[in-house]
Amino acid sequence: MITELRAQNFKSWQDTGTLQFAPLTGLFGANSSGKTSILQVLLMLKQTVEHPSPDWNELLYFGDEASLVNLGSFDDIIHQPANNPSLNIFVSWLLREKLTIQNIGEVDTLSFYFNFFNEGIGNFNYQVGEHKLGIESGSGSYMFESPIPSYPSGTVDPFRCYGVRSIFATIQQIFSNLEKAFENLFSQILYLGPLREYPRRRYPWKGDHPKGIGQYGEKTTSALLSGRIRRLPIDEQIPKWLQRLELIDSYDVQPVSDTGGDYELLVKQHKGGPQVPLTDVGFGVSQVLPVLILCYYAPEGSILILEQPEAHLHPKVQSELADVLIDVVKNRNVQIILESHSENLLLRLMRRIAEEKMSADDTALYSCQINDGTSEIERLNMDEYGNIRNWPQDFFGDATGELIKKTKAEMQRRKVIE
Repeated sequence: MITELRAQNFKSWQDTGTLQFAPLTGLFGANSSGKTSILQVLLMLKQTVEHPSPDWNELLYFGDEASLVNLGSFDDIIHQPANNPSLNIFVSWLLREKLTIQNIGEVDTLSFYFNFFNEGIGNFNYQVGEHKLGIESGSGSYMFESPIPSYPSGTVDPFRCYGVRSIFATIQQIFSNLEKAFENLFSQILYLGPLREYPRRRYPWKGDHPKGIGQYGEKTTSALLSGRIRRLPIDEQIPKWLQRLELIDSYDVQPVSDTGGDYELLVKQHKGGPQVPLTDVGFGVSQVLPVLILCYYAPEGSILILEQPEAHLHPKVQSELADVLIDVVKNRNVQIILESHSENLLLRLMRRIAEEKMSADDTALYSCQINDGTSEIERLNMDEYGNIRNWPQDFFGDATGELIKKTKAEMQRRKVIE
């Protein structure tokens, strides 16, 4: 589980400060306030780790059109590039299993710090207990802090932004373990973007078992079929939630008889009603279905990044969706990091904390805003009764103000009539 994140000079952020993450972490705020950029820090590191070429050795992979995120180049992502700053990233996480480091012992928490300069050079270190193990490439020498001695330039080479290649077996072994831990962290992240694909009448499936459902939900049907074979709890959980959300009564995935490997996703809107293709029901069903399936298809221990999971949903359904997220966090050992514009979702979270169905300590909720081109963030101070002590002004607009102005307009019109 990710416990802390900090980014400096990334897009609209001069400095996020150290953000504390919880099992359920939420980012709220207006459009273009920097919420998505925080998620993109993690996605950039994930695609750097998972770049398909083992020989590719750039410090960061900014992506292309097929990537989780396409950030362009260093100059495109750096905050105020005219000042020639470095990009600084810090992330801390809990290990799923304790890691044994030579000369240090067992650790269950790791922190990683990295800074990157426009010249294509950078340095990083891992915080292991009280020790820092790292590489400094900007000066032309590679330095390892206690308990690892210094080694001359040319004997250690950086690997991407988080690992090294060394001729010394001790150094290689230590950093191989740290590198693997870093890669394991980002392999746990599954991402679902804000734009889910449109429903189709037919879906191909060749018997594969996808790790996730794709960033557009394009592997949703494959995940459903894979889950059945692997006896995952999807077919029990998803219909239950779809009924509670009052979207549809049930669904089924059936092979199309005249093709090899094509399936159709059929739904019943009402109990006892006819089965119809997903394309023939409300659009919101196709948009929330990937969210639900990912929540119950993802392996335990996963980290889910969800952008606008409430998109295209009625306000009441947005509220109920909060209960889905709570259930997944509490009962499936899954961390959820979400970006949302939904006041209804937030209010339901507050209510469940008041009802003691969710602990305030298990949430970390933030409000983002932008001032003069620079993003700012504030943690919402929520007490054990679900009260937010620092509710931002006009957080979700000004509904009360609109009603007051509407009432004044009505009074003015009535005066004219009288």
